[in-house]
Amino acid sequence: MNIKSLLLGSAAALAAVSGAQAADAIVAAEPEPMEYVRVCDAFGTGYFYIPGTETCLKIGGYVRFQTDFGRTANTANGGDWDSWTRGRLEVTSKSSTELGELTGFIAIHGDASRDNLGGTPDPFYFDEVYLQLGGFKAGTYLNWFDNDLAGELDVLSNSTRFSSVSYTYTGDTVTAGIQVDEISSADGPAVSWEGEGQGVGVEGIVRAALGPVALELLGAYDIDAEEGVIRGMASAEIGPGTLAVAAAWASGPTAYYAASETTVAVNYAIDVTEKLQIIPEFQYFWDTLNDAEDDFGGDDDWSAGATVNYKIVEGLSTKVAVGYNDNSDSVGGIVRLQRSF
Repeated sequence: MNIKSLLLGSAAALAAVSGAQAADAIVAAEPEPMEYVRVCDAFGTGYFYIPGTETCLKIGGYVRFQTDFGRTANTANGGDWDSWTRGRLEVTSKSSTELGELTGFIAIHGDASRDNLGGTPDPFYFDEVYLQLGGFKAGTYLNWFDNDLAGELDVLSNSTRFSSVSYTYTGDTVTAGIQVDEISSADGPAVSWEGEGQGVGVEGIVRAALGPVALELLGAYDIDAEEGVIRGMASAEIGPGTLAVAAAWASGPTAYYAASETTVAVNYAIDVTEKLQIIPEFQYFWDTLNDAEDDFGGDDDWSAGATVNYKIVEGLSTKVAVGYNDNSDSVGGIVRLQRSF
Protein backbone atom coordinates (compact mmCIF):
# COMPACT_ATOMS: atom_id res chain seq x y z
CA MET A 1 0.00 0.00 0.00
CA ASN A 2 1.48 3.33 -1.02
CA ILE A 3 1.03 6.68 0.72
CA LYS A 4 -1.60 7.86 -1.79
CA SER A 5 -3.88 4.87 -1.08
CA LEU A 6 -3.47 5.38 2.67
CA LEU A 7 -4.51 9.05 2.46
CA LEU A 8 -7.58 8.27 0.32
CA GLY A 9 -8.71 5.56 2.74
CA SER A 10 -8.33 7.82 5.75
CA ALA A 11 -10.33 10.57 4.04
CA ALA A 12 -13.15 8.14 3.23
CA ALA A 13 -13.30 6.93 6.82
CA LEU A 14 -13.43 10.46 8.20
CA ALA A 15 -16.21 11.39 5.79
CA ALA A 16 -18.27 8.38 6.89
CA VAL A 17 -17.88 9.22 10.59
CA SER A 18 -18.70 12.90 10.00
CA GLY A 19 -21.84 11.94 8.08
CA ALA A 20 -23.03 9.68 10.87
CA GLN A 21 -22.49 12.39 13.47
CA ALA A 22 -24.31 14.96 11.33
CA ALA A 23 -27.32 12.69 11.05
CA ASP A 24 -27.50 12.29 14.86
CA ALA A 25 -26.95 16.03 15.71
CA ILE A 26 -29.59 17.80 17.97
CA VAL A 27 -30.75 21.13 16.64
CA ALA A 28 -31.89 23.67 19.33
CA ALA A 29 -35.44 24.97 18.82
CA GLU A 30 -35.98 28.64 18.07
CA PRO A 31 -37.15 30.49 21.23
CA GLU A 32 -40.81 31.53 21.08
CA PRO A 33 -41.32 35.27 21.06
CA MET A 34 -42.29 36.64 24.50
CA GLU A 35 -45.51 38.67 24.74
CA TYR A 36 -44.75 41.76 26.80
CA VAL A 37 -47.42 43.60 28.78
CA ARG A 38 -48.99 46.25 26.57
CA VAL A 39 -50.37 49.58 27.76
CA CYS A 40 -54.14 49.95 27.33
CA ASP A 41 -55.16 53.58 26.85
CA ALA A 42 -58.77 52.94 25.80
CA PHE A 43 -60.13 53.44 29.34
CA GLY A 44 -57.77 56.04 30.79
CA THR A 45 -54.35 55.94 32.41
CA GLY A 46 -53.01 53.03 34.44
CA TYR A 47 -54.55 50.17 32.43
CA PHE A 48 -52.65 47.34 30.74
CA TYR A 49 -53.76 44.36 28.67
CA ILE A 50 -53.91 40.99 30.38
CA PRO A 51 -51.52 38.94 28.17
CA GLY A 52 -53.36 36.87 25.61
CA THR A 53 -56.66 38.77 26.04
CA GLU A 54 -58.34 42.01 25.06
CA THR A 55 -59.26 42.74 28.70
CA CYS A 56 -57.60 45.72 30.36
CA LEU A 57 -56.61 45.69 34.04
CA LYS A 58 -55.80 48.46 36.51
CA ILE A 59 -54.44 48.05 40.05
CA GLY A 60 -54.62 50.83 42.64
CA GLY A 61 -55.45 51.63 46.23
CA TYR A 62 -54.03 53.47 49.22
CA VAL A 63 -52.34 53.14 52.61
CA ARG A 64 -53.84 55.48 55.23
CA PHE A 65 -52.62 56.43 58.70
CA GLN A 66 -55.15 58.43 60.68
CA THR A 67 -55.75 59.79 64.18
CA ASP A 68 -59.33 60.58 65.25
CA PHE A 69 -59.92 62.83 68.23
CA GLY A 70 -62.83 64.19 70.25
CA ARG A 71 -66.34 63.12 69.29
CA THR A 72 -65.05 61.93 65.91
CA ALA A 73 -62.95 59.19 67.55
CA ASN A 74 -65.98 57.02 68.44
CA THR A 75 -63.74 54.68 70.41
CA ALA A 76 -64.96 51.58 72.24
CA ASN A 77 -62.64 52.02 75.23
CA GLY A 78 -63.93 55.40 76.40
CA GLY A 79 -60.91 57.31 75.12
CA ASP A 80 -61.05 60.61 73.27
CA TRP A 81 -58.48 59.82 70.55
CA ASP A 82 -57.48 56.83 68.45
CA SER A 83 -54.73 56.17 65.87
CA TRP A 84 -55.25 53.44 63.28
CA THR A 85 -54.12 52.29 59.82
CA ARG A 86 -56.03 51.14 56.74
CA GLY A 87 -54.97 49.30 53.59
CA ARG A 88 -57.11 49.39 50.44
CA LEU A 89 -56.51 47.42 47.24
CA GLU A 90 -58.50 48.09 44.07
CA VAL A 91 -58.61 45.91 40.95
CA THR A 92 -60.54 47.13 37.90
CA SER A 93 -61.07 45.15 34.71
CA LYS A 94 -62.55 46.65 31.53
CA SER A 95 -63.26 45.48 28.01
CA SER A 96 -65.37 46.62 25.08
CA THR A 97 -68.34 44.49 24.00
CA GLU A 98 -71.18 44.81 21.50
CA LEU A 99 -73.45 45.75 24.47
CA GLY A 100 -71.16 48.42 25.85
CA GLU A 101 -68.26 48.70 28.26
CA LEU A 102 -67.90 45.69 30.59
CA THR A 103 -66.42 46.44 34.03
CA GLY A 104 -65.52 44.36 37.04
CA PHE A 105 -64.44 46.14 40.24
CA ILE A 106 -63.05 44.79 43.52
CA ALA A 107 -61.99 47.01 46.46
CA ILE A 108 -60.68 45.28 49.60
CA HIS A 109 -60.34 47.08 52.94
CA GLY A 110 -58.59 46.20 56.16
CA ASP A 111 -58.22 48.33 59.32
CA ALA A 112 -55.62 47.76 62.01
CA SER A 113 -55.69 49.00 65.64
CA ARG A 114 -58.98 50.87 65.30
CA ASP A 115 -60.51 51.05 68.77
CA ASN A 116 -64.14 51.10 67.68
CA LEU A 117 -63.42 47.76 66.00
CA GLY A 118 -62.11 46.23 69.22
CA GLY A 119 -58.48 47.32 68.89
CA THR A 120 -57.50 44.27 66.82
CA PRO A 121 -56.85 44.00 63.07
CA ASP A 122 -60.16 43.82 61.25
CA PRO A 123 -60.49 40.97 58.75
CA PHE A 124 -60.21 42.18 55.19
CA TYR A 125 -63.61 42.75 53.64
CA PHE A 126 -65.06 43.84 50.31
CA ASP A 127 -65.70 47.56 50.57
CA GLU A 128 -67.06 47.40 47.03
CA VAL A 129 -67.42 44.54 44.57
CA TYR A 130 -69.58 44.82 41.48
CA LEU A 131 -69.98 44.16 37.77
CA GLN A 132 -71.22 46.65 35.21
CA LEU A 133 -72.27 46.40 31.58
CA GLY A 134 -73.08 49.72 29.96
CA GLY A 135 -75.48 51.47 32.33
CA PHE A 136 -76.45 48.28 34.19
CA LYS A 137 -74.70 47.65 37.53
CA ALA A 138 -75.05 44.90 40.15
CA GLY A 139 -73.12 44.11 43.32
CA THR A 140 -72.30 45.56 46.72
CA TYR A 141 -71.07 49.13 46.45
CA LEU A 142 -71.33 52.70 47.74
CA ASN A 143 -74.58 54.35 46.72
CA TRP A 144 -75.32 57.89 45.52
CA PHE A 145 -75.76 59.19 49.08
CA ASP A 146 -72.04 58.59 49.64
CA ASN A 147 -71.28 61.42 47.21
CA ASP A 148 -71.71 64.46 49.48
CA LEU A 149 -69.97 67.82 49.85
CA ALA A 150 -66.21 68.24 49.79
CA GLY A 151 -64.69 68.14 53.25
CA GLU A 152 -65.08 65.71 56.11
CA LEU A 153 -67.58 67.30 58.50
CA ASP A 154 -71.02 67.38 56.83
CA VAL A 155 -73.67 64.76 57.67
CA LEU A 156 -75.86 64.13 54.61
CA SER A 157 -76.27 60.36 54.69
CA ASN A 158 -76.62 57.36 56.99
CA SER A 159 -75.69 53.99 55.52
CA THR A 160 -74.11 54.20 52.07
CA ARG A 161 -73.23 50.58 51.19
CA PHE A 162 -75.86 48.07 50.07
CA SER A 163 -76.21 45.09 47.76
CA SER A 164 -77.92 46.74 44.83
CA VAL A 165 -78.99 46.66 41.20
CA SER A 166 -79.11 49.90 39.21
CA TYR A 167 -79.36 51.42 35.77
CA THR A 168 -77.80 54.79 34.90
CA TYR A 169 -78.29 56.82 31.74
CA THR A 170 -75.38 59.13 30.96
CA GLY A 171 -75.85 61.97 28.46
CA ASP A 172 -73.76 64.95 27.49
CA THR A 173 -75.09 67.20 30.26
CA VAL A 174 -77.65 65.08 32.14
CA THR A 175 -77.25 61.84 34.09
CA ALA A 176 -80.21 59.91 35.50
CA GLY A 177 -80.40 56.63 37.38
CA ILE A 178 -82.59 54.32 39.43
CA GLN A 179 -81.43 51.74 41.97
CA VAL A 180 -82.97 49.00 44.12
CA ASP A 181 -81.19 48.22 47.42
CA GLU A 182 -81.32 45.31 49.83
CA ILE A 183 -81.71 46.74 53.36
CA SER A 184 -80.98 44.13 56.01
CA SER A 185 -82.17 44.51 59.61
CA ALA A 186 -79.21 42.30 60.55
CA ASP A 187 -77.08 45.43 60.18
CA GLY A 188 -78.83 46.98 63.19
CA PRO A 189 -80.67 50.25 63.81
CA ALA A 190 -78.02 52.24 61.99
CA VAL A 191 -79.48 50.80 58.79
CA SER A 192 -83.17 49.99 59.28
CA TRP A 193 -85.64 50.98 61.98
CA GLU A 194 -88.56 48.75 61.10
CA GLY A 195 -89.13 45.08 60.31
CA GLU A 196 -87.01 41.96 60.45
CA GLY A 197 -84.99 40.06 57.89
CA GLN A 198 -84.46 41.64 54.49
CA GLY A 199 -85.96 44.98 53.46
CA VAL A 200 -85.94 46.91 50.21
CA GLY A 201 -85.16 50.50 49.34
CA VAL A 202 -85.37 52.46 46.10
CA GLU A 203 -83.18 55.39 44.99
CA GLY A 204 -83.46 57.79 42.07
CA ILE A 205 -81.06 60.51 40.91
CA VAL A 206 -80.82 63.24 38.29
CA ARG A 207 -77.60 65.22 37.73
CA ALA A 208 -76.91 68.10 35.36
CA ALA A 209 -73.66 69.86 34.46
CA LEU A 210 -74.17 73.38 33.08
CA GLY A 211 -70.72 74.82 32.52
CA PRO A 212 -69.23 75.73 35.92
CA VAL A 213 -72.50 74.81 37.70
CA ALA A 214 -73.39 71.26 38.84
CA LEU A 215 -76.86 70.28 40.08
CA GLU A 216 -78.08 67.08 41.70
CA LEU A 217 -81.47 65.87 42.95
CA LEU A 218 -81.52 62.59 44.85
CA GLY A 219 -84.45 60.77 46.43
CA ALA A 220 -84.88 57.47 48.25
CA TYR A 221 -87.67 55.47 49.91
CA ASP A 222 -87.08 52.90 52.65
CA ILE A 223 -89.98 50.47 52.13
CA ASP A 224 -89.38 48.69 55.45
CA ALA A 225 -89.46 51.96 57.43
CA GLU A 226 -92.17 53.44 55.18
CA GLU A 227 -90.23 56.71 55.11
CA GLY A 228 -88.45 58.69 52.42
CA VAL A 229 -85.82 61.39 51.95
CA ILE A 230 -85.08 64.02 49.29
CA ARG A 231 -81.66 65.65 48.95
CA GLY A 232 -80.53 68.39 46.62
CA MET A 233 -77.01 69.67 45.95
CA ALA A 234 -75.62 72.53 43.88
CA SER A 235 -72.08 73.75 43.30
CA ALA A 236 -70.50 76.52 41.25
CA GLU A 237 -66.97 77.70 40.55
CA ILE A 238 -66.71 81.13 42.14
CA GLY A 239 -63.48 83.05 42.55
CA PRO A 240 -60.54 80.88 43.70
CA GLY A 241 -62.71 77.91 44.65
CA THR A 242 -66.05 76.09 44.50
CA LEU A 243 -69.12 77.06 46.53
CA ALA A 244 -71.42 74.13 47.36
CA VAL A 245 -74.83 73.98 49.06
CA ALA A 246 -76.84 70.90 50.06
CA ALA A 247 -80.28 70.48 51.65
CA ALA A 248 -82.20 67.40 52.73
CA TRP A 249 -85.69 66.66 54.04
CA ALA A 250 -86.83 63.32 55.46
CA SER A 251 -90.31 62.19 56.44
CA GLY A 252 -88.70 60.00 59.11
CA PRO A 253 -85.47 58.11 59.88
CA THR A 254 -84.43 55.85 57.02
CA ALA A 255 -81.49 53.69 56.09
CA TYR A 256 -80.40 56.53 53.79
CA TYR A 257 -80.59 59.53 56.15
CA ALA A 258 -81.41 59.75 59.84
CA ALA A 259 -79.78 62.82 61.42
CA SER A 260 -82.74 65.22 61.33
CA GLU A 261 -85.98 66.06 59.58
CA THR A 262 -84.39 68.96 57.68
CA THR A 263 -80.81 70.10 57.18
CA VAL A 264 -78.86 72.64 55.14
CA ALA A 265 -75.08 72.49 54.64
CA VAL A 266 -72.71 74.86 52.89
CA ASN A 267 -68.96 74.95 52.25
CA TYR A 268 -66.44 76.74 50.08
CA ALA A 269 -63.44 74.78 48.76
CA ILE A 270 -60.68 77.36 48.31
CA ASP A 271 -57.74 76.34 46.11
CA VAL A 272 -55.05 78.43 47.81
CA THR A 273 -52.25 76.88 45.72
CA GLU A 274 -51.92 73.83 43.50
CA LYS A 275 -51.11 71.83 46.64
CA LEU A 276 -53.16 73.53 49.38
CA GLN A 277 -56.95 73.53 49.69
CA ILE A 278 -58.98 74.96 52.61
CA ILE A 279 -62.68 74.13 53.05
CA PRO A 280 -64.69 76.04 55.71
CA GLU A 281 -67.98 74.24 56.43
CA PHE A 282 -71.30 74.92 58.21
CA GLN A 283 -74.44 72.81 58.69
CA TYR A 284 -77.76 73.35 60.51
CA PHE A 285 -80.19 70.64 61.62
CA TRP A 286 -83.91 71.09 62.42
CA ASP A 287 -85.69 68.45 64.55
CA THR A 288 -82.80 66.05 65.10
CA LEU A 289 -83.19 62.34 65.76
CA ASN A 290 -84.67 61.46 69.15
CA ASP A 291 -82.84 58.24 70.03
CA ALA A 292 -85.37 57.30 72.71
CA GLU A 293 -88.22 57.21 70.19
CA ASP A 294 -86.28 56.39 67.01
CA ASP A 295 -87.96 59.37 65.40
CA PHE A 296 -87.40 63.05 64.72
CA GLY A 297 -88.39 65.71 67.25
CA GLY A 298 -85.12 66.37 69.05
CA ASP A 299 -83.46 69.74 69.52
CA ASP A 300 -82.18 71.83 66.65
CA ASP A 301 -78.42 71.59 66.17
CA TRP A 302 -75.58 73.13 64.18
CA SER A 303 -71.96 72.35 63.46
CA ALA A 304 -69.08 74.29 61.92
CA GLY A 305 -65.46 73.64 61.10
CA ALA A 306 -62.87 73.39 58.37
CA THR A 307 -60.94 70.79 56.38
CA VAL A 308 -57.42 71.39 55.09
CA ASN A 309 -55.99 69.24 52.26
CA TYR A 310 -52.32 69.42 51.35
CA LYS A 311 -50.48 67.48 48.62
CA ILE A 312 -46.99 66.77 49.98
CA VAL A 313 -45.64 65.06 46.86
CA GLU A 314 -47.20 63.14 44.00
CA GLY A 315 -49.13 60.24 45.57
CA LEU A 316 -48.77 61.45 49.19
CA SER A 317 -51.25 63.83 50.84
CA THR A 318 -52.38 64.91 54.27
CA LYS A 319 -55.78 66.01 55.59
CA VAL A 320 -56.70 67.81 58.81
CA ALA A 321 -60.37 68.37 59.72
CA VAL A 322 -61.66 70.04 62.91
CA GLY A 323 -65.31 70.71 63.74
CA TYR A 324 -67.49 72.00 66.59
CA ASN A 325 -70.94 70.59 67.41
CA ASP A 326 -73.32 72.92 69.29
CA ASN A 327 -75.66 70.27 70.70
CA SER A 328 -72.89 68.27 72.40
CA ASP A 329 -70.66 71.35 72.91
CA SER A 330 -67.71 69.31 71.72
CA VAL A 331 -64.85 69.43 69.24
CA GLY A 332 -63.73 66.54 67.07
CA GLY A 333 -61.70 65.86 63.99
CA ILE A 334 -59.11 63.82 62.16
CA VAL A 335 -55.47 64.01 61.09
CA ARG A 336 -54.70 61.83 58.06
CA LEU A 337 -51.66 60.83 56.04
CA GLN A 338 -52.37 58.88 52.86
CA ARG A 339 -50.25 57.28 50.16
CA SER A 340 -52.39 56.63 47.06
CA PHE A 341 -51.33 54.59 44.04
